[in-house]
Amino acid sequence: MTILLLFLALVQGLTELFPVSSLAHSILVPALLHLQINRAAPWFLPFIVVLHVGTAGALLAYFWRDWWAILKSLVRTRGRATEPESRLFWLLVLGTIPAGLLGLILEHWVRNLMAGFTVAAVFLVVNGMGLWVGDRLKRREGARRRLDELRPGEALSIGLVQATALIPGISRSAATLVAGLATGLDYEAAARFSFLLATPIIGAAGLLEIPKLFLHHTGAGPFLGAILLSGLLAGLCALFSIWFLMRYFRLREVTALRPFAVYCMLLGVGALLLH
Repeated sequence: MTILLLFLALVQGLTELFPVSSLAHSILVPALLHLQINRAAPWFLPFIVVLHVGTAGALLAYFWRDWWAILKSLVRTRGRATEPESRLFWLLVLGTIPAGLLGLILEHWVRNLMAGFTVAAVFLVVNGMGLWVGDRLKRREGARRRLDELRPGEALSIGLVQATALIPGISRSAATLVAGLATGLDYEAAARFSFLLATPIIGAAGLLEIPKLFLHHTGAGPFLGAILLSGLLAGLCALFSIWFLMRYFRLREVTALRPFAVYCMLLGVGALLLH
C-alpha cells in the first residue's frame, strides 16, 4: 500500500502544476496500469487532503517573496490598489472568485457526471489542442505585456477559464496559461499569474476537506505514516515542477507549450486505443 500511495503522490505532484491535467492522470494512469484503487476506502480522503496541502505548500514556498511583497503593499496602501503588488492582489481575487464559486457549486456534479475514463481521455486531447493554440497565439503576437499591465476584466476572464479545470482532462495551469497568453502576457508573466492564482484554489481544496476528517471515522490510522510521506513527496515534486516550468518559460519564447500539447494528445489518443 505504501508503494501505491507514493506512486500516486508522485503522479499528482508532477502533474498538478504541469499543464497536463492531474485529474486525468489520476483516472487514466491507474486504469492503464491495472492498479486497483478504492476511492471509497477510509484512507483515500485524508490522502487527497494531504496531497493538496503539500502542493499548496510548495507554491507558497516558491512564491513566498511575491506573497510577502503583496502583504506589505496591502498594509502600506490600506488595501487600495495604488501599488503594483496591491493591485496584483486584487487581480488575483478577481481571478479566484469564478473558479471558487463554480467549484463550490458544480464540482461534485461535474466530476460525478464526467469522471469516466473515456471522458478524461477525450478532454485530455482537447487540453492538448488548447495548448497548441496557445503556442500559435504566442507566435502571432509582437511585443508582450508585463503582469502589471493586466487589466481587471482580463484577470476575471482568466479566472473564468480556470473553472474549466473542473472537467477531467482539462488542466488548470494549461487553461490559465493559454488565457494569459491570449491577453498578451508573455510566457513568464502568464505562468507567474497562473501559479499565484492556483495557490488559494489548491490550498482551499485541501483545507475545506479537513473538517470531514474529524466528522467521519476515516480508519486511516494504519496508513498515516505513508499518507504524510506521500504529502511530502507531492510537495517536493510540485516544487520541482514550479522551478522547472518558470525556468523553462523564460528560456523558450516561441514553442514552450508544444511539447505538452503533443504529450496530452498522444496520451489521450493512446489511452482510448489501449483501454
